[in-house]
Amino acid sequence: MFENYHLEILYKDEYLVAINKPSGLLVHKSMIDRHEIYFAMKILRDQLGQWVYPIHRLDKPTSGVLLFALDKHTAKLMSEQFMSHTIKKTYLCIVRGFTDAKGLVEHALKEKLDKIADRDVKKEKEAQEAITEYETLASVQLDFAVGRYDKVRYSLVKVLPKTGRKHQIRRHMKHISHHILGDTKYGRGEHNKLIRKEFNCHRLLLHASSLEIMHPYTKKHLKLEAGLDEIFSFMLNSFFQWHMKQNFLL
Repeated sequence: MFENYHLEILYKDEYLVAINKPSGLLVHKSMIDRHEIYFAMKILRDQLGQWVYPIHRLDKPTSGVLLFALDKHTAKLMSEQFMSHTIKKTYLCIVRGFTDAKGLVEHALKEKLDKIADRDVKKEKEAQEAITEYETLASVQLDFAVGRYDKVRYSLVKVLPKTGRKHQIRRHMKHISHHILGDTKYGRGEHNKLIRKEFNCHRLLLHASSLEIMHPYTKKHLKLEAGLDEIFSFMLNSFFQWHMKQNFLL
């Protein structure tokens, strides 16, 4: 799938580079997917002909804005911004059910550990503060029978995570019973089967649509934006007859 893949560059200067990571691509090599051979970091390094340093991460099935530094010092400065929660991250997702017009999920999350990659990590850690804000952009009811219901309800949601816990958005949407479609780990199998069968959608419908940072040297505000891929756009239009207006969505 990613052989000879050319990443979309959203922004680049002598210090930073941002890409639109496709769904299904790991950020870097991981023990969790030990047989995976394609990684955003390696593809970008080969594409640019220079080393790159990941500053944050997106889950493998999540698409969208992914930021790298082009040297170690810049990576350190940008990591400090992420740690201080001065970065603004905006995501789009399609979830089951009708969500409230606006909402705030404050639900502490225990760190998710992998039995292989995290086998040496202390397992008795306390749950960490996790806060997610969201806003409903559109809702729809469709004539598909799932379980005991003869119709399904879905919502298009803009999400602004205020903290950065592992799988935070996916876990928080599950916590409020608005599971993200296509989520094979935290979602609902019957809805995942529906979108695969009826819409040929085999991806998690979660997209990091924008990332707002302060440039570490010029101190200018940067808003890095990533468009939706063909599958997500198709789902958006199929569900909501949504004629893409990227500026509004972001």
